[in-house]
Amino acid sequence: MIASAFAYFNFKFSEYKFIDFKDWSFYEKSAIFKADADKYIVVFYSSKEKGTMDKLAKINLNLPILAIDYYNQVRKNSEHTTFLRSGTNNSLRFIQRFNIYEAPSIFFIKKSKDTLYKQDSMIRKLDNLDELSKQVRQL
Repeated sequence: MIASAFAYFNFKFSEYKFIDFKDWSFYEKSAIFKADADKYIVVFYSSKEKGTMDKLAKINLNLPILAIDYYNQVRKNSEHTTFLRSGTNNSLRFIQRFNIYEAPSIFFIKKSKDTLYKQDSMIRKLDNLDELSKQVRQL
């Protein structure tokens, strides 16, 4: 019975989730974010860790980055990174939906239709943002 409970728990947490940006409000500065790319790298991070926002602003990976800050600090977008923030309820729903327990964490999302995106990878915990480009190559 314990083994079946463990297997079910692992199955439920390995399911890929959806996010509809029509129903979930994220903000770039004061404007509502409109998802338009076919695929994104989502980075959930803490702006309280020194230098994280600067590292995210400078990094250039093969896909656009959506950087979601646990503390909702406002930051100007860079060429490859969109800094997002949202209200407390939305942030908590996001954390709960994707089972994010540590920061920084990364995963991919891919467009299903219009504003609906599906999680396209497992969520990976990073020890620090210096690992970001290495982890993205492995995903």
